[in-house]
Amino acid sequence: MMIQLLFQLVFVEMGLILALVFGTPIRGLLIKALDLVKQGRGTIVAKTVAGTVSVVFISSLYSVIKIQKRSMETGSVNPTEEVLLAYHLLEASLMGFSLFLGLVIDRLHYYNKQLKRLKDSLEEIKQLQKGYTKGEHDSEELEEETKKK
Repeated sequence: MMIQLLFQLVFVEMGLILALVFGTPIRGLLIKALDLVKQGRGTIVAKTVAGTVSVVFISSLYSVIKIQKRSMETGSVNPTEEVLLAYHLLEASLMGFSLFLGLVIDRLHYYNKQLKRLKDSLEEIKQLQKGYTKGEHDSEELEEETKKK
């Protein structure tokens, strides 16, 4: 049961990453949703879940190491332990990958917000420059018209 949930989590995270990387219409909504999640209690919940997954991840790795040591001591591999080893290894891999993708989503969200801020400030600067240059031309035109008169 846990493996199916981890696969679903990994696929959802991969979809979020693809939506954040490429300029899709969903990206704006995702950034706003991530902003809301990161405000208030959202960060506490996210850190708690990440901490819990990390503890289970370490537990799975410990089980893998324990099974490997036992098989090295006996010199042969028990079929039941081999199945358990494969299960714990898959579980640990999916959890580690999920934690990594969560970190990637966090960084992409941060960089997309920074990019939007930079674009907005650049537009603001362009508008100010247009107004300034337009003001210069108007004053030059007024000076030329007054000289002609």
